[in-house]
Amino acid sequence: QVQLVESGGGLVQPGGSLRLSCAASGTIFSINDMGWYRQAPEKERGLVAVITSGGTTNYADSVKGRFTISRDNVKNTVYLQMNSLKPEDTAVYYCKAGLKRRSYSIITDYWGQGTQVTVSS
Repeated sequence: QVQLVESGGGLVQPGGSLRLSCAASGTIFSINDMGWYRQAPEKERGLVAVITSGGTTNYADSVKGRFTISRDNVKNTVYLQMNSLKPEDTAVYYCKAGLKRRSYSIITDYWGQGTQVTVSS
């Protein structure tokens, strides 16, 4: 079994900050890419940021310069620091990890359960 557990969501005023965390646990041999996605009401889920095992990052244009993704490979945890939050950042945020459960396994994507981020005054 593999679990991804997110934390850190909540209600914040425009211009504020939040830090999301996502910890992967269970039978894990290695983790490749880890990323954050978000889904607003009546919209499709889309990429926010992704980080490779080597630390290369990629961001959606809408969050560049405001959000920072990082990871702790010892703790199997990925973080999303969100600054200068805007109402349009309001969404459910999901983490995803592409990982191998055994050395001989194929890479499989696992998702967290999601955490709500609401930006409102």
